[in-house]
Amino acid sequence: MTTQDNQKQLENRVLGVTFAGWALDAMDFMCFALITPVLIRTLGMSHGKAGAITSAALFTSALGGWVAGVLADRYGRVRVLQWVVLWFAAFSALCGFATNADQLLVLRGLQGFGFGGEWAVGAALISEMVRPENRGRTMGIVQSGWSVGWGCAILLVGGVFIVFPDSIGWRVVLWFGAVPALLVVYMRHKLPESPVFVKAKQASVQPPSPGAIFAPGLRRNTLLGCLMTFGLQGGYFAVQGWLPTYLANVRGFSMGHTALDLCVVIVGSFSGNLSHGYLSDRIGRRITFIGFALCAALAIVLYMLIPVGHLGLTLMALPLGFFTSGVYGGVGAILAELFPTLLRASGQGFTYSFGRGMGAVFPAIVGGISAYLSLGMAIAVFASAAYALAAIAVAFMKAPRRDELTNEQPDDNRQRQSHLRSERPA
Repeated sequence: MTTQDNQKQLENRVLGVTFAGWALDAMDFMCFALITPVLIRTLGMSHGKAGAITSAALFTSALGGWVAGVLADRYGRVRVLQWVVLWFAAFSALCGFATNADQLLVLRGLQGFGFGGEWAVGAALISEMVRPENRGRTMGIVQSGWSVGWGCAILLVGGVFIVFPDSIGWRVVLWFGAVPALLVVYMRHKLPESPVFVKAKQASVQPPSPGAIFAPGLRRNTLLGCLMTFGLQGGYFAVQGWLPTYLANVRGFSMGHTALDLCVVIVGSFSGNLSHGYLSDRIGRRITFIGFALCAALAIVLYMLIPVGHLGLTLMALPLGFFTSGVYGGVGAILAELFPTLLRASGQGFTYSFGRGMGAVFPAIVGGISAYLSLGMAIAVFASAAYALAAIAVAFMKAPRRDELTNEQPDDNRQRQSHLRSERPA
């Protein structure tokens, strides 16, 4: 077997692990959203308490993403990825043993640290293991794992509650959160450390401090990365957090029809992530991201405000999912190329987690504003503005020079030269 074949096998193994990890994270997150009505009835919690539990997990995931990124830059990608996956799996399963809402609040908050860390470390690992000219489509594949996990959550919750009563069914669903622990067994035997990270670590006299991402040479990248992820995730949370309620209460959809539209959104999301990743390698990171973000803003306005019938709205759910979720397909590659190797995980972890933590307030803002505007108008205004903000942030980013992409040789990858020329600002 040639060296190229061995490299390809290694890339596929890393891709499989990061894809599976992200899909399982999504499955757990969406499962909790789906069982929330059962938790309210079974544990006697208020809607406010249920919302606080979800918010706690999102906020701790923001902190966890940065901390895990810092640790990955110091101790290695694969080692820290094992830590965060085990943490996530353990506390996900422990949530199934909670006896009251306060216990669940604490356990979901602790679980959030692993949830946030998995993306940050996994994204740094896969971005360093693949050639830069394939980085976009690879990260698009990884990001599409969210759609797969979302679909699995619907199937899992539906299947469990057919077999078990509500009182035990929600526990069984949460116990499935232990499944990611099996990934660690595979990682221990199949995944070596990132060669790019090892080489950079050996060449470094002293590891940079976590605060180095705010140094003058990187401050602009960090701030624009935060602005991009803030707009991106704020818009996404505003749409997905209120979409079921909008369909049921504003459009008068039945539960079955609402579920059908959500499935259409998932299909659009999966295809959108793959398409975004492919296009970002072909025509450039910035132009692809900006196009998807602006189309997402337009799709939201049209979906929420055009007076079409049920069938028309179901058809419009496909482009809604394609652009609002598909825009995520380029995030990993963009963030990876904003930071040098020894700060890549902490930079990606901080910027992505900042966006998640700050974007988590958008559903609450939409809910508050809907007292003065219609729910559809509130979603359209704030979500479309958020996606537009993300597009503006990326428009001001400077494309990396070819010698700044640490995992390619100076005399290789001629395709990348033309790619970077198309990315460089006028």
